[in-house]
Amino acid sequence: MAGPSTYFDPADTDELAPRTAELVRRRAAAMGPAYRLFYREPLELVRGEGAYVWDRAGVEYLDVYNNVPSVGHAHPRVVAAIAEQAARLNTHTRYLDEATIAYAEDLLGTFPGSLEHVMFTCSGSEANDLALRIAKAATGGGGVIVTRNAYHGGTTEVAAISPSLGGVDSLAPWTRVAHAPGGGADLHAAVASAIADLELVGIRPAALIVDTIFASDGVFPDAAGLSLAVAAIRAAGGLFIADEVQAGFGRLGGGSAGAGPAGGDDAGAAGQNGADLGLWGFARYGLEPDIVTLGKPMGNGHPVAAVVARRAPIEAFAARGRYFNTFGGNPVSIAAAQATLDVVREERFVEHARAIGPRLRRALEQIDSPRIGEVRGQGLFLGVDLVDDAGRPDEALAIEVVNALRQRRILLAASGPGNNTLKIRPPLVFNDTDASRLVGELDAVLKELS
Repeated sequence: MAGPSTYFDPADTDELAPRTAELVRRRAAAMGPAYRLFYREPLELVRGEGAYVWDRAGVEYLDVYNNVPSVGHAHPRVVAAIAEQAARLNTHTRYLDEATIAYAEDLLGTFPGSLEHVMFTCSGSEANDLALRIAKAATGGGGVIVTRNAYHGGTTEVAAISPSLGGVDSLAPWTRVAHAPGGGADLHAAVASAIADLELVGIRPAALIVDTIFASDGVFPDAAGLSLAVAAIRAAGGLFIADEVQAGFGRLGGGSAGAGPAGGDDAGAAGQNGADLGLWGFARYGLEPDIVTLGKPMGNGHPVAAVVARRAPIEAFAARGRYFNTFGGNPVSIAAAQATLDVVREERFVEHARAIGPRLRRALEQIDSPRIGEVRGQGLFLGVDLVDDAGRPDEALAIEVVNALRQRRILLAASGPGNNTLKIRPPLVFNDTDASRLVGELDAVLKELS
C-alpha cells in the first residue's frame, strides 16, 4: 500500500467494532480505495477544542498531529468570522471586496518588501501548482528540483514533483531530486548536481522548491547549504520557491537557522521592510524567495491558500494569460484567514512556540530509551527518529508506537523516508501540561514495547 505504513489496512476491517467496521465499509464503497485512514483502529471524531478532539463516545484525545487548526480546533474568533461573513455574502474575486484587499495588504506586510503580490487559491496543492506555472512562465525553463522525499501537493503538476507520493520513479522527466539535509548531506552540492544533470539533457531549470522545515524528509530545521543552493538555482536562471504550507505562520517560533533549540536571540524580531520574521521558515536563513506558497494553517481549517511573489515573475505570468479561481480568495475564506492571522499575532503564538518548543524538545531528548535516535525540530514542529538496536531506522517500531499512543489518547503519525520519524506538530495552543502528557505517554510506550 502506497504511503506511510501507519495507515489503516482495509484487510483488517472485520476485526473492528461493528459501528466502525460499518463506516469503513460504507466509506470504501462510496469514496473508493485511494483514500487512507490512520491507525489500526480508525477514529470517528465529532468535536474539537483547542488542542483536543473527542470521538463519538466522548473520549478525549490530545492532538499532537494537526497543524491545520493552528490556533486551535474551533477557535471562537475564527468560527465567528466565518459565520458572520457566510451570513452576509460569498462570491469571488471578480468583484471588488475591501476585506480581501485589506487582508492582502496585511499579509504582504509580514513579508520582505521585495514580495509585492499575493494570489489566492483554495489549497497548498493549488498554490504550488500555480507557483510552478509562474516560475516556468517567468524563466522560460521547465526543470524543477526538489528534495528526495518531498511532498508538495496532489495536482498532476505537483504530484510529479512529490517523491513521497510514489517514489522517485513516479516523478516527471523534468524533475530532479537533491538529497535532503541530514546525515551530513550538503544541499548546495546536491542542487548543483541536479542543475548540471538537467542542463546535460537540455532542460533549463525553472525552480528549486523547498519545504522550509523539510517535513516529509524527516523534519530538518537547519539545512546546511540552503542559501548557496538558492544562489546556484538563480545563477542557472531559475527561481527559489519557499513552500511554507507546513512551516509558515509562526509554528517555528522565528529565530535563525543553526541557532539551536532555543531559536536564537533574534527570534521573531522585525526584519527589513517591517517583515515579521517569526512567521516564515525561509526568514530563518536570511533569504528572500522569489515565490512563497502558503496553505494548511492559513484559515485554521477553512480551505484557503496563497502564492506570494516578486513583481517580475507575476508580470511575466500575467503577460501570457489571466488567473481566476472560483473559490480562491472568496470572502468567507478571507474572513477565516484574517481572523487566524489576527489571533496568531494577538495571542502571541510565535512567542509561545519559541518558548514551549525547546522545553518539549529537551524533555523528549531526556527520555531514557535506546530506541530514540535523534530529536530534531524548531518551535512546535519536531521529529523524533525511532531506531532499532543497531541504530537503523525502525519503521515497525514507529507503527507500534503510533498505535499504542492512539490507545493512550495521544494522536500523532510517522513520516520521513524510512517512516520511522514521529512527526509532532500540534495546534499552537499546545501547552506545558500537554507536553508533559505527550512525553510521559511516549516514555511509557517505549518501555512497554521494549
